[in-house]
Amino acid sequence: MKLSRALGLAVVPLALLAAYPASASTPKPVLVGRAVLPVETYAPGPPSGAFMAGQTVNGISFPTPSQPVEGFSSMINGRAPGEYLAMPDNGFGGKATSGDFLIRAYYIEPDFKTANGGTGAVTVKDFIEFRDPNGVIGFDIVNKATTARLLTGKDIDPESLQRAKNGDLWVGDEFGPWVLHFDATGVLLEPPLPVPGNLVQPAVPGTLMSPNNPFLSGSATQPNSRGFEAMSSTPDGKYLYPILEGATVVDTDQSRRFLFEFSVGDAGFTGRVWQYHTEQPAYMVADMQALDENRMVVIERDAGRGVNAVFRNVYVVDLRDVGPDGFLVKHKAVDLAAIPDPDLISLPEIHTGDVRLGDPFGVACESIEAIHVIDGQRLLLGCDNNFPNTGRNPNLADDNEFIVVKVPGLKSLN
Repeated sequence: MKLSRALGLAVVPLALLAAYPASASTPKPVLVGRAVLPVETYAPGPPSGAFMAGQTVNGISFPTPSQPVEGFSSMINGRAPGEYLAMPDNGFGGKATSGDFLIRAYYIEPDFKTANGGTGAVTVKDFIEFRDPNGVIGFDIVNKATTARLLTGKDIDPESLQRAKNGDLWVGDEFGPWVLHFDATGVLLEPPLPVPGNLVQPAVPGTLMSPNNPFLSGSATQPNSRGFEAMSSTPDGKYLYPILEGATVVDTDQSRRFLFEFSVGDAGFTGRVWQYHTEQPAYMVADMQALDENRMVVIERDAGRGVNAVFRNVYVVDLRDVGPDGFLVKHKAVDLAAIPDPDLISLPEIHTGDVRLGDPFGVACESIEAIHVIDGQRLLLGCDNNFPNTGRNPNLADDNEFIVVKVPGLKSLN
């Protein structure tokens, strides 16, 4: 399918527009749960962070004693109610710094503090370790000489995670940008799946590539760390919808983000493409999850942290709802910088000097990157704390924070 046709295929019927009620009578979102995992939470494994050996940054000494359970870029359901599978990214922000950070996804169980109780603690259980024992990745990796061939943050940068009906795990990556296919235990099943450049407008020759792509031979077409930060899945598991965090290098509209459709059954991009427009060119699409077959919640954020984290909205988009400008129509669901907290769930402070607590409550981490739809009116959100950067507290490395926001009328927002 040609791009021009794909971008114009969604014409909004009047009946669909009428399905969105006026927002004036809809109750406001409210914070209903919060849980915090201390930043110095470590899991079994070798020390990490050798690139900063001997340094102490925001209270964290390097190298760490074992593998840090860092901030999370994506969360999906776990094995039982109340448990989630949470995936960090590549570790310390880049290839050169993350070769001793092992790529994993952790099973966690938050005991959310609510108006009715709860400790606010998070239990870290076992984990899935991503690896390439069969050597299918197609390029040299850090642990190439080992039998397990565990993947590290120098090999891939996983940012978004979905589970297929058969249990396989699909990961959106930024180094490619790629879609990566693993089995339920974390074994890579096939080579990375790139984005054909002809799906991007203006057309990109070959495949879309970031500066970190090991197959790059010319100029990068996607900026560093602006790949598939977000990727949703249809409830039936047939399609994935990865979306670029940032604009392509050659795009004259730096607020444009391309959303692609990917067929799980065919293990390839279908050719259908949508356009999403950020409020400012520097804003990022941080995560996205499906409400139903066509509707998704999307986090759009700035790069601020602490008191400077001022724009981080959750929007609802519908793949059938494209405006006359060719972009998906956005319906604001939550302002994460000012969430009503009438029950003062976020108080008291954990560390002296914590900011943005109380009513309203503000998400203060730099990278609010994980969103999960619990049900028709509750969203679970998690922070990537960019270990060991600050966030909630200007003097300390940021904890891993999870919140639940109730959004009345989520599926019918206008």
